[in-house]
Amino acid sequence: MGRNRATLADVAARAGLSKTAASMVLNGREGTRLSAEAHQRVFAAAEELGYRPNIAARSLRTRKTATIAFVSDIVATTRFAGGLIRGALDAARERDHVLLITETQGDAAFEQYAIETMLDRQVDGVIYAAMATRRLAVPPAILAGRVVLLNATSSEELPCVLPDDERAGGTIAETLLAYGHRDRIALIGRNRPKEHDPEISLAAQARLRGIRDTLAASGVELAVEGFCPEWLPEHGYTATRALLRRPTRPSAIICMNDRLAFGAYQALGEAGLTIPDDISVISFDDDPIASWVRPGLATAALPHEQMGRRAVELLLDGDEHDASLVPMPLRRRRSVAPPAG
Repeated sequence: MGRNRATLADVAARAGLSKTAASMVLNGREGTRLSAEAHQRVFAAAEELGYRPNIAARSLRTRKTATIAFVSDIVATTRFAGGLIRGALDAARERDHVLLITETQGDAAFEQYAIETMLDRQVDGVIYAAMATRRLAVPPAILAGRVVLLNATSSEELPCVLPDDERAGGTIAETLLAYGHRDRIALIGRNRPKEHDPEISLAAQARLRGIRDTLAASGVELAVEGFCPEWLPEHGYTATRALLRRPTRPSAIICMNDRLAFGAYQALGEAGLTIPDDISVISFDDDPIASWVRPGLATAALPHEQMGRRAVELLLDGDEHDASLVPMPLRRRRSVAPPAG
């Protein structure tokens, strides 16, 4: 056939059958009265000729294109993006779907253009992803079809996939209790906007609730809670220095994310204190650097790959209002030990 693409007519001619009969065989349609030998001739002809079905024609017939739109704000350029996208890509590939990915950078005009462009391609559904776990406004254009929110919720009560931050907070508290920490547990990273505005964060309140509820169940309260204007290393450094100026030194510090913990490491090192012999440190997110600091930072990992995979599963297989909380596994590294003294 040279460089020309083989057609259904070519396959039918090679197999000695009509186009209709060959089409029915290749599409697995029931009701054909062809022999097994005729079926084999069709499949052999298709393989020999390198025949590929016309996807556009098939989509007109089935109303499915085997494509999924993945629309994000700034997920694709963040350090955690690889896991979200890799999980979604793997799940889509396993279901013979292709992922079309676009990032809006918060530009509303471009977002509308990108979404309309993808919808023009008759995608089977849209995964709408956010960098920070938060409540967001969903573009009206995508509400007419199948939508799953990834790392986000909305007022429309759409199916969504979220990390289980509350359970992760409970796991961190349980870990410290198991090591014998009780009356000198400190926390840094309190932040009222993050805790009270769901459009900024859903994680902060959930993590704090998990920590407090689990400690309370054992009759324990946080000894001190340090506020931070942002969850960044410099604020973790400042908050930890403030803790060390208190009359009673904490036995353990819970950091609301790993970046705060990196600042805490610096402050503790400058004070001549050793982790975990003098003070234990534990955190959330599992930033790539968490395994490289010394000692390695114990932290509840954001399960981005599993979240991306689950979003595709919900989109293709889930119910209309499904929500999925994905567990955050604890990376048990060497920054936690029994309290000193």
